Amino acid sequence: MNQHRDQRSLDEIRPITIETGLQKYAAASVFWSQGDTRVLTAITVEDGVPSFLRDSGQGWLTAEYALLPASTLTRSDREATKGKQSGRTVEIQRLIGRSLRQAVDLELLGEHTIKIDCEVIQADGGTRTAAISSAWLALALAVRKLHWNPNIIKNRIAAISVGIIDGEVALDLEYTEDSNADVDMNVVMTGSGHFVEIQGTGEHSDFSPEQLSELLSMAQKGIHDIFTIEDDFFNRLPE
Repeated sequence: MNQHRDQRSLDEIRPITIETGLQKYAAASVFWSQGDTRVLTAITVEDGVPSFLRDSGQGWLTAEYALLPASTLTRSDREATKGKQSGRTVEIQRLIGRSLRQAVDLELLGEHTIKIDCEVIQADGGTRTAAISSAWLALALAVRKLHWNPNIIKNRIAAISVGIIDGEVALDLEYTEDSNADVDMNVVMTGSGHFVEIQGTGEHSDFSPEQLSELLSMAQKGIHDIFTIEDDFFNRLPE
């Protein structure tokens, strides 16, 4: 394997397209397509905070994540019909929440709660990382639309998947690669190059310290590419 199955080079992210404004009642919404993975992310702002923050003067941010029924090859039942969320869903929405709380100055936010809803319209690998990247963009757009203090955004945040397939490190895996990877990793980083979260698993083999370093370097390159795409998006926005 010297390239991805879709003919990309191993260090190349999938094509990303960004649409906004699909949900008029949201503070901001982003439809993020990364290859064949598509995520609709919306921001809602509510007055008040959870009880553990009441009268603290500090805000809060939380996230929800869901796979829509026809987003995968075989239909996934809505979790609401089962009466509970899967462990995977809970894990992912906690990851999104933790990651995006690193983006926000909660004290400047005041006693407001930001709710991020990420709906996976189509899943082809990297849904959690696409959700995180789209959530930061939607959050930045919401702050702009609401005319909030821009310093509420204290960090840029983006995420990407990397893995080892047939002994080679590859960036931004699609589903057939991800499901067969020897090592699977999700990396969340800030715009200053610091790590927020690293989730790495030897699915079919272990991996060396040297391979770990290569995986993280590849992820850093992919996240830089995402920031470049977002910069181009912002440069095209009207004043």
